[in-house]
Amino acid sequence: MPVERLLPSQEAHDLIDLTRDVADKVLAPKVDEHEKTETFPEGVFPALGRAGLLSLPYPEEFGGGGQPYEVYLQVLEELAARWAAVAVATSVHSLSCYALATRGTAEQQARWLPDMLSGTKIGAYSLSEPQAGSDAAALICKATETEGGYRINGSKAWITNGGRADFYTLFARTSDDGSRGISCFLVDGTTEGLSFGKPEEKMGLRAVPTTSAHYDDAFVEQDRMIGAPGQGLPIAFSALDSGRLGIAAVAVGLAQGALDDAVAYAKERKAFGKRIIDHQGLGFLLADMAAAVDSARATYLDAARRRDAGLAYSRQASVAKLVATDAAMKVTTDAVQVFGGYGYTQDFPVERYMREAKITQIFEGTNQIQRLVIARSLAG
Repeated sequence: MPVERLLPSQEAHDLIDLTRDVADKVLAPKVDEHEKTETFPEGVFPALGRAGLLSLPYPEEFGGGGQPYEVYLQVLEELAARWAAVAVATSVHSLSCYALATRGTAEQQARWLPDMLSGTKIGAYSLSEPQAGSDAAALICKATETEGGYRINGSKAWITNGGRADFYTLFARTSDDGSRGISCFLVDGTTEGLSFGKPEEKMGLRAVPTTSAHYDDAFVEQDRMIGAPGQGLPIAFSALDSGRLGIAAVAVGLAQGALDDAVAYAKERKAFGKRIIDHQGLGFLLADMAAAVDSARATYLDAARRRDAGLAYSRQASVAKLVATDAAMKVTTDAVQVFGGYGYTQDFPVERYMREAKITQIFEGTNQIQRLVIARSLAG
């Protein structure tokens, strides 16, 4: 049954209703086919764009939805309950717009942001490298200043929407000054010298590609630098606080989907003369699953409300990402257990939920990194 949500306005309730309608009609009928065949869902993102679901947390003056993060994240959760890969790609798209929306000049924003938020284009975030994942300061992809702009050489890794995105928020080294030598660029997907590797063969989220990117003397104009030279890592880390909330919401959506399916199955399946949900052992398992989902949702909503209020929320974002993704892994695993042997087959979606949940503990900063962020905040 639908999640009962406490939302700040009637407009937000209407938006959730719209999201559920789109998710049920556009996402749910296609998810099994595309995840099994590992094919990109053509037409899905344009449909989300037409519904206004790809630009929700950004200003209306540039074509955004003007929604608070508290509402945007609950939309992501609803999408994830039907199709986690699409929800992740939507979150990454929002993350890729962040640098321009918050650090771009007025001229840059007026020039590019409306197209990025229109729903006709999708973005990607390009920070990690083969040798630099959690240690972002170790990246070596280099942007060398030349007449009129920069020549970029090097490789990036683990790019969601890679090869499919229309634009890439790229972080590249512009000097040898350690963590202060990295800058941010907005790169067009058709840039000459930009190519992509073979999509990774993943455990889950198979319908949306994750690839490496290779820059071979690719020219990027001077005005495509976002922020000042050397400001790349502060921009990246600020964006990741928001991105972690997106992944937390996706994880909760996954867990909610698994819980809903497990409860429905437990009401229908009978053993020893009664529904299995009426056996105390299984009923308690479902109760623990429900408590984990509700608790995880509360952590990301607390962080989102702090963000909306203009308060510091970095620690709370890490808590939300840690709690929600660990909960998703536990809840989806328990959902497979509820289904018994059937849960281990592809006849039911719970095995897919479990495979998809694992990556949420890894990307946007591993959960070990989240613990490091939390510990450092406690240490002052």
